[in-house]
Amino acid sequence: MRSNLATAVSAEGGALELVSTSPDREFDLIRQAAAGNSHAFRELYKNNVQRVYAVCLRAAQDRDTADELTQEVFVKAWEKLSSFQFGSKFSSWLHSIAVNQFLMMKRSEKRFTERVNELTEITNRENLSSKTKQSYDSRIDIEDALGKLPEQARMAFVLHDIEGYKHHEIADMMDIEVGTSKAHLHRARRMLREELSK
Repeated sequence: MRSNLATAVSAEGGALELVSTSPDREFDLIRQAAAGNSHAFRELYKNNVQRVYAVCLRAAQDRDTADELTQEVFVKAWEKLSSFQFGSKFSSWLHSIAVNQFLMMKRSEKRFTERVNELTEITNRENLSSKTKQSYDSRIDIEDALGKLPEQARMAFVLHDIEGYKHHEIADMMDIEVGTSKAHLHRARRMLREELSK
């Protein structure tokens, strides 16, 4: 299924039109796909690919990267379909996967490391006790602390404070309200301060 899906996603490139599906019908498709029905998953893909591609494009600001991220999102969704909680919207779940894939991509890039180093220097200036630590150890501390944050709070923090996105952009990417994005950021900053001061 992985190779077929990758080929289908790559070939489509996010160009399909959004198809409206009732929640009951969509949940039924999810159950079928989780049981191994590739036709049901293909329909879920067709119904959601345009929105996922839009989120990836907004995040990556590059069409080729957005295509690649979209492909990764649906491969990951196929692999994790059995973990889907039916209390949430499927599109929100896909958006969460998209943002996670984007953040994973950024973690491997030099820019992310540079921003973490900048954050380390700011933290060292604000926290006298951490001045005795080596810079490398401080960077590890921050990455460990980030890893302990709740998923939504971590996303909001990385997208806002490290990647420089505005709250309205984060709200679009994460499929949440602007106020919720601000609340997640506030919580993340508070938890990071507490974690780094231990």
